[in-house]
Amino acid sequence: MPPKNYDKDVFINCPFDENYTPMFDAILFVIYECGFRPRCAREMDDSGQVRMDKIVKLINECKIGLHDISRTELDSINSLPRFNMPLELGIFIGATKFGNVSQKEKRTMIVDKEEYRYQKFISDISGQDIKPHHNDPNRLITIIRNWLKNISQDQLIPGGTAIIDRYNDFKTQLPSMCMGFSIDPTELTYNDKSQLISVWLTTTPTAM
Repeated sequence: MPPKNYDKDVFINCPFDENYTPMFDAILFVIYECGFRPRCAREMDDSGQVRMDKIVKLINECKIGLHDISRTELDSINSLPRFNMPLELGIFIGATKFGNVSQKEKRTMIVDKEEYRYQKFISDISGQDIKPHHNDPNRLITIIRNWLKNISQDQLIPGGTAIIDRYNDFKTQLPSMCMGFSIDPTELTYNDKSQLISVWLTTTPTAM
């Protein structure tokens, strides 16, 4: 039997560095706005659990997986790329091939910063419909919205432009929301962001 929220949980496999924050925040917002629930390793703060065990548990609990493979630059310390994203993508795809019936129903979206760039470093995923976001949060919002709309065909979801407008409204109101909850905007955790987005969406419904 699949986990309780399996059909609506979206596993986010992406960079977590500061430079990616505008993209990550946009991902959280659009997933919630489309009626789904984002899941990622940042939601769990259990130092007693092995990180890979956390990742495998999350992948098992999510029917949907969003994978951003754009971070391939060499780091300034070791002159090596980060391989976490391709590794987690491989585990997710493996679950669709070797898992039980519910795991085989998983849906996968892969994004990169440039079209066809992936062919230079992970050509085995050729044939997947990989979307370029060009490091643009607004473009990424539209990509994710259209993808989730296709997954949930019976659900009315605002268009990409409307979601971008609502996201900009949310960002404008976020500082005052933080003040109301006595939270420093520069110290927001993953769970803080998730809760604030949920509160805003509940109190600011769409016109649909």
